[in-house]
Amino acid sequence: MNRPTGPRWRLRWLLTAHTVSATGNTATLIALPLYVYATTGSPALLGVLGAAAVAPVVVGGVFGGVLVDRFGYRRTSVVSDAVGAVTIGAVPLLAATTGLPFAVLIALVVATGLLDTPGQAARHAMLPELADEAGVPLERATGWMDAAERAARLLGAPAAGGLVAAVGAPVVLVLDAATFVVAAVLVAVTVPALARATTAGATEEAGGWRGYRRDLAEGLVFVRRDRLLRAIVAMIVLTNAFDAAWSSVVLPLHAARSLGGGGALGLLVGVFGAGAVVGAVVFGAVGARFSRRSVFAVAFLLAGAPRFLVLAAQPSLAVLLVVLGLAGVAAGALNPILGAAQLERVPAAARARVAGVVGAGAWAGMPLGTLAAGLWLDRGSLTTLLLVLGGAYLLVTLLPFVAPAWRELDRPGDDRGSGAPERSLPADGGPR
Repeated sequence: MNRPTGPRWRLRWLLTAHTVSATGNTATLIALPLYVYATTGSPALLGVLGAAAVAPVVVGGVFGGVLVDRFGYRRTSVVSDAVGAVTIGAVPLLAATTGLPFAVLIALVVATGLLDTPGQAARHAMLPELADEAGVPLERATGWMDAAERAARLLGAPAAGGLVAAVGAPVVLVLDAATFVVAAVLVAVTVPALARATTAGATEEAGGWRGYRRDLAEGLVFVRRDRLLRAIVAMIVLTNAFDAAWSSVVLPLHAARSLGGGGALGLLVGVFGAGAVVGAVVFGAVGARFSRRSVFAVAFLLAGAPRFLVLAAQPSLAVLLVVLGLAGVAAGALNPILGAAQLERVPAAARARVAGVVGAGAWAGMPLGTLAAGLWLDRGSLTTLLLVLGGAYLLVTLLPFVAPAWRELDRPGDDRGSGAPERSLPADGGPR
């Protein structure tokens, strides 16, 4: 019988902490836009808020990945959540005492985002060792982690939306800060420091600014020289920009104007999250039997454009819930596929720095997406914006069906395959 500190329990505690931390992020996603719109009434400021939330995530991903590899995965995860607890907790504290100017709110959001991507990258980087120790296939572990994150949306979004409607956004943000504290304590107490073994070599080598620049360059060059990773970044940077406009501006604004506010917004985000949990769990259970590329291409096609095109028709809440639930099921398979493929291709000692580069590249278009959507909706039509974004999303998600680089998403030698060989870091910065 496994003890609570046994190999499988260590993996379970990591997944639990990731779920709790992601629940806090989901509560922030619901509470902050509604707070800003309620206090300012400006769609443009919603766009500014969304851009301010994403831009530091991009910076933290690029420059923080090296620090994660050097600082240690567990320690980075704990510090990231601890900082989130302080910065998010400061929002309701200042609002209730000295006042909260919009510029100060933006500064706190930026501070939160700087460590968010390194914290998530650190938890993902712990998966291979913990999964191997527990005897769990990596694809199943990545599926579980994505399901945990999706479950946070399922639980956190409706709860946050209902609480915002009942007691206001500041109270929700207090609870949000508490979730970060819980996540930090869980990782600190229950997850071992075994991942330090994969980074010890990098830590012991020449440090300082020169070593940091070398490690950062290695991560950047690795991504540039890997055809599949380049394709992933190029595609996701566009779709994430569309999704950021959707989640940070379009859906909160539509909910506030047409669906009654926080309750409906939380329900919609939660239903999408519920569908994604189902999709991630199903893929984790049976996904290894099918071609990764085929599943990914079909799932992305169904998860993206339909949401935008259906909302453009101004459907009822019930119809929108069905569409988002089905889109969530399709979306649930995406991150486990990308996560497993990336972890297979990247050397253990460079996981966080490469993940940071890929993540930051994928997030790079999100500030522009949220800001452009907010500025457009200050004067333009929501329906027009939805049709443009939905059409663009459809075109982009056709790429995995036809672009040669995406063939590498499948394991070599078989559509189901036996795993891609781990690659070493490039020795120089020359072209591939």
